[in-house]
Amino acid sequence: MILTSREKISEYTGKGYWGTKTLLDAFKEQVQKNPDRVALVDPPNKEQLVGLPPERISYRELDRAAGAVASALVEMGIQKDDVVMVQLPNTWELAMLYIAITRAGAIISPLPVQWRVREFSYIAGLTGAKAYISIDEFKGFKHLQMAGEQKPGLPHLKHLINLSRLREMTKGEIAQDKLEAIKIDANDIFTVCWTSGTEAEPKGCPLSHNNWFFQAGLLRKASGFREGDTQLCLAPLVNMTALGVQYVPWLAFGGTFVLHHPLDVEICLRQFVDEKVNFSIFAPAMMNMILKHPRIDDFDLSSVRTITSGSAPLSGWAVREFKRRWGIEVVNIWGQNEGTALLSGPLDVPDVEKRAEVFPYWGKPGLNWSVKGMETKIIDPDSGQPVTEVGGVGELAYRGPNVMSGYYKRPDLTQKAFDDEGFFYTGDLFMIKEENFIGYFERKKDIIIRGGFNISAQEVENVLLGHPKVLDVAAVAMPDEVMGERACVFVVPRPGETVNLKELTAFMEEKGVAVYKLPERLEITDQIPRNPVGKILKSVLREKINNILRAENVR
Repeated sequence: MILTSREKISEYTGKGYWGTKTLLDAFKEQVQKNPDRVALVDPPNKEQLVGLPPERISYRELDRAAGAVASALVEMGIQKDDVVMVQLPNTWELAMLYIAITRAGAIISPLPVQWRVREFSYIAGLTGAKAYISIDEFKGFKHLQMAGEQKPGLPHLKHLINLSRLREMTKGEIAQDKLEAIKIDANDIFTVCWTSGTEAEPKGCPLSHNNWFFQAGLLRKASGFREGDTQLCLAPLVNMTALGVQYVPWLAFGGTFVLHHPLDVEICLRQFVDEKVNFSIFAPAMMNMILKHPRIDDFDLSSVRTITSGSAPLSGWAVREFKRRWGIEVVNIWGQNEGTALLSGPLDVPDVEKRAEVFPYWGKPGLNWSVKGMETKIIDPDSGQPVTEVGGVGELAYRGPNVMSGYYKRPDLTQKAFDDEGFFYTGDLFMIKEENFIGYFERKKDIIIRGGFNISAQEVENVLLGHPKVLDVAAVAMPDEVMGERACVFVVPRPGETVNLKELTAFMEEKGVAVYKLPERLEITDQIPRNPVGKILKSVLREKINNILRAENVR
């Protein structure tokens, strides 16, 4: 399935950004070079997750398993460009399916295990998926039963495959001739991943082999990722966070891919030590949890060279601490399932503290960075005109060889998201920090506007993450009759600690934060709600504080 226009393919191929090599070609090269090297490592708690012991799979074993599964899918009637939905936790079987489904000529559409019937039925209907691969039951929810109940309304959904059957398929025969007859183009769609859909239906983001190859090249150049690295994958292997930063670079450049699920600090630290991990990605909240772990000094992290951090802006305190304590470089990373990406790494931004706050202004004419090929502009949401002055804030528009051609089967959404020049409007506001640097400011809808002043919720969160009593924090707007909105913070205290609003505001004042940015209400909570890739569910928290305020007004 090729969705990119001939004109764009010709342009990016002519400029050398795209080629003819597929991710399957890259994987085959690794199989030939390192057949006995460990390719995939299961999470140590796999038995608790899916009832199976953890395994270590070599490149030779992985190649054989993927070939057998691909052959079985073809025998079932799966054809070129069919969609196969997959909903599994982070185990080697999930990692294998990206290869197997592609070898069968089909397109994998991965779903977070947390998604339920609403997302499943919508995506199955939109894609016309022919097969669904999942687990009978995970953490009390019966995924296959859900799919079975929806199947009568989805006549195209022919096959429901559980984990046990999938594992049997890995032992089958390989129909080499049939697989070789399936031609995969570098511009074919490799994945259709989905936005989280917290406030609307999920949006499908189809990315080709060439899209993904270019993205992997950005990471390798800007972050210090090295061929053959051992990686620890902490994020769900279903979208840009894990796929773009880790899985696709692993497919392209080899190494060992260590899986983790669900997020558990103790298990994570043990894997870092036992597997001698070189590279990983943490959400900022996870970085904070590790630094404040009571026994952090008991763990040898000397093998770790680079940590990337995405899903939310970085805490400068955390970046400094990782560098000070272990010499670990932290790469500030921003990206979306649509293929956009910015990376602030040691090559472009050597200063550690600066790196936590800014991104190189990739794509701005006249600037020379470690990577080329993207074009960006910052647009004032009200006037539609470019923002050029230092301190100016606007929506980031992005065009490049890594960006999807449009939302899957949603031309209406595509038309709204792209301008006439092909720039994708990200929905994220950035500030021009200096002539050569920009900084993430906020999602357009998450700005707190207090008496006409814009407050970045992420700025409040990043400062408070440095408070010794704070384990996790989220800032949201709460309605106010006088000021319009005021800032409310939801805080998870560290175990055994208590914290009050006065302490938090005093801490922020000591850090030089403007008075109007100080939170004016504190809600203590056991957990900050997040979506499957670690982004804070601000809509949930806004609804929660609104309900609290309504109840107080009634009393």
